Amino acid sequence: MSRIDKVRNKLTELNVDALLVTESKNLRYLANFTGSAGVAIITATESYFVTDFRYTEQAAEQAVGFNIRIHKQPIMAEVNEILNENNVTKIAIEANQMNVATYLQIKELFTAEIVETQGLVEKIREIKEPEELALIKAACEITDQSFDHILKFIKPGVTELEVANELEAFLKSKGASAMSFDTIVASGVRSSMPHGVASNKVIEDGDMITLDWGCYYNGYSSDMTRTIAVGKVDPELEKIYHIVLEAHERVNSSAKAGMTGKEIDALARDYITEQGYGEYFGHSTGHGLGLDVHELPAISVKNDEPVKAGMVITNEPGIYIPGLGGVRIENDLIVTEDGVESTNNSPKHLIIL
Repeated sequence: MSRIDKVRNKLTELNVDALLVTESKNLRYLANFTGSAGVAIITATESYFVTDFRYTEQAAEQAVGFNIRIHKQPIMAEVNEILNENNVTKIAIEANQMNVATYLQIKELFTAEIVETQGLVEKIREIKEPEELALIKAACEITDQSFDHILKFIKPGVTELEVANELEAFLKSKGASAMSFDTIVASGVRSSMPHGVASNKVIEDGDMITLDWGCYYNGYSSDMTRTIAVGKVDPELEKIYHIVLEAHERVNSSAKAGMTGKEIDALARDYITEQGYGEYFGHSTGHGLGLDVHELPAISVKNDEPVKAGMVITNEPGIYIPGLGGVRIENDLIVTEDGVESTNNSPKHLIIL
């Protein structure tokens, strides 16, 4: 079944006539459009892509199968004309993606009834097609290569920011279009900060360093974390490292389709709690990965929905002790019927430079 047909099935379930797609990643998913200005309208029988003169050729090349409309009036006025031409009386919008100003504008402008939906396309995106999985694997492959590279670069005297910049330069040399988020390089006591974005701190002998980074490759993302040491390792941090690694491996060995996000989260969380560090693991065990580096499904205590084969999730337990430091280890996993397949091959044992 095509992606558009999956959307149409959702429209039937919601008893609405059409969907207005405004979120950029959803536009890429449905219309293959990579520009910065455009919207799509999907009805039971038609698909329209509306953009401006700058993207006339690009839309024609990318949005194959869509009726292309180049608007000369405000874009939402053009959308309203399309809705009227197709006798649309109920139009679904991406309420979780649309800003208030645009919502107030269409509320005034549209003659059709507006139906607010959340995550309609994102839920379809959860299960990846083979071509998507291949691109995620490619993104993870060059991320693995960048880890090998950065191990040769890190040494006392370089700054966290220099490490982050070196990772970005290497990944772009391998075909990445961008980093998938601000690279985290947290060394020494800063490693107790789960999202310690790279700073001007100088890496010193004796530091534990958490590296959390990823890239976009042909639109799809990677997300990997490794924690390494420079010089002598603090005994408690070494103990914590092995606890986190065991928690990580418990997810790898037991997670599978049919388990809920909460159940997968518990595989790591319960072990860390048993070891006496539960209060120092404050984030979820993982999240979905694809066109967005953070997307559905959530691998957390809040998610009672089962994961399905073809979903891609992260596995990233961690322990963070203020004033001492922290450890996180993360791989990206493809969910299968009877387990998970890791898309990362970088070593996970404690590396001491």
